[in-house]
Amino acid sequence: MFSPPSAHAYRSQAFNTSCLEEGSNAQDRPLIVQFCANNPSQLLTSALAVQDHCDAVDINLGCPQDIARKGHYGSFLMDEWELIHDLINILHENLSIPVTAKFRIFPSIEKTVAYAKMLESAGAQILTCHGRLRTQRGQNTGLADWAHIKAVKEAVRVPVFANGNILFHEDVEKCLKETGADGVMSAEGQLYNPALFAPAPSGNLSSTLTGAHPSHADLALEYLAIVQSLKTPTPTSAVKGHLFKIMHPALSRETDLRERLGRIRGSNVVEEYIEIAKEMKDRMDRDAVEAMKGGQMIDDLITIEPTTGLRVLPHWLSQPYFRPIKSPTEASKRASSPILDSHGDVKRARLSGQSAIGNVDTL
Repeated sequence: MFSPPSAHAYRSQAFNTSCLEEGSNAQDRPLIVQFCANNPSQLLTSALAVQDHCDAVDINLGCPQDIARKGHYGSFLMDEWELIHDLINILHENLSIPVTAKFRIFPSIEKTVAYAKMLESAGAQILTCHGRLRTQRGQNTGLADWAHIKAVKEAVRVPVFANGNILFHEDVEKCLKETGADGVMSAEGQLYNPALFAPAPSGNLSSTLTGAHPSHADLALEYLAIVQSLKTPTPTSAVKGHLFKIMHPALSRETDLRERLGRIRGSNVVEEYIEIAKEMKDRMDRDAVEAMKGGQMIDDLITIEPTTGLRVLPHWLSQPYFRPIKSPTEASKRASSPILDSHGDVKRARLSGQSAIGNVDTL
């Protein structure tokens, strides 16, 4: 979709360089541009169009969604090693910047390691290993397997980033220690808490949370201010999607705001989004004052989701979203070949969580 000359409108929406912001040395670096592809020559054409505006090009070999199955890309190329080799190698041989790759694991560590070594031999200069199988998604997401990531790190010479189970700040250090990875990547976790990688500020009201969990309404307002400040247009549907995730902890309670947010339509609606975020902030500030007026700490207000043993923070704070673990009966209704045993998941999460307030394996 990106490479044909006729795709000018799509390219402008997906990676807008005309406004001199996306890929700008002043405000948008370091930057890696990710493509999904199944045609080496088309991929090269696309990558050449962006190489002067980024620091590396990444190939998405991990997407497990139905759109990837239909388009024949992402994790649905996992069994076509020759094609994957060609996708990476054509970029490695022809770009002036590095090529990297993000991939999912196979059930066996041995095949996963062989796969990673093939990606490295093709020319990938950073590997991001998502420790989940292709079939682990949606209600069957389950736990990522850090043992696979550790094995990959030990087998290759290029830097390895770990992906999976990163929902709280303390998971970052734990993952680096257990896998030996050179870095950590988070996708869904940062959509719900954009402050995921930030340490807790001074004056933190929790003794157990090492990371920042600011008011989600404040984060929503900060995000909307950024949208307003940019010359590069942001699709309002994308803005709405971000707001639903950022303010997720309270939208299930504040149903009128959720419904108003869902009804917003049109192209010039940022002010309407801001109005809702401001009203959410007023309500969350009110709830926080009421809940903590007796001198309580945040730790006193943390509850535990029973099927995972994971922490649920007060509803005014930014925090991860995780799917409660389904029972084996429910899981079998959703998938013909469930990947994980739910009882095993619960045991693993609870064992790792200890009192459920300490470090935990996240979904």
